[in-house]
Amino acid sequence: MTDVDPRYPIGRFAAPERVDALLRASFVEQIAAAPAALRSAVHGLTATQLDTPYRDGGWTVRQVVHHLPDSHLNAYVRFKLALTEDSPTIKTYEEALWAELPEAKRGDVAISLALLEALHARWVAALRTAPAEAFARTLKHPEHGLMPIDRLIALYAWHGRHHVAHITTLRKHRGWA
Repeated sequence: MTDVDPRYPIGRFAAPERVDALLRASFVEQIAAAPAALRSAVHGLTATQLDTPYRDGGWTVRQVVHHLPDSHLNAYVRFKLALTEDSPTIKTYEEALWAELPEAKRGDVAISLALLEALHARWVAALRTAPAEAFARTLKHPEHGLMPIDRLIALYAWHGRHHVAHITTLRKHRGWA
């Protein structure tokens, strides 16, 4: 039996070589499903459980919950920029520092759950109505170079599942049914 790296319970992100309409639709459905999966993952957790790190040296469940809308808001804006500008250079952000801000360390997770639901409803509506050729449009990431929208949505489909798995894996290991 192999041990799973607790940082990557579903494995590291691997960008697909090619994205066709069927794969793209799968990514959009994964993005659509993320808010409900996150809500389900934290349902019934106590404040103490929410303040438990998902792994040694990792963020708490509460920080993970707040991180998802922070990150996905940035992704949504990047998507919209790529749709409306020619290969815009996007701004990065210090996600680890955002996770240390007081509202991320102690804030009510219900706020971020609602924010993620509203954000994903809007993002998925935009993804579902974008013409196929739009997904080849690109943005410039300062650290990763040119990135087509198809890669961006593949990454964020993975990202939601990745963080939900942090929480569900912790629940399983701790016996938090």
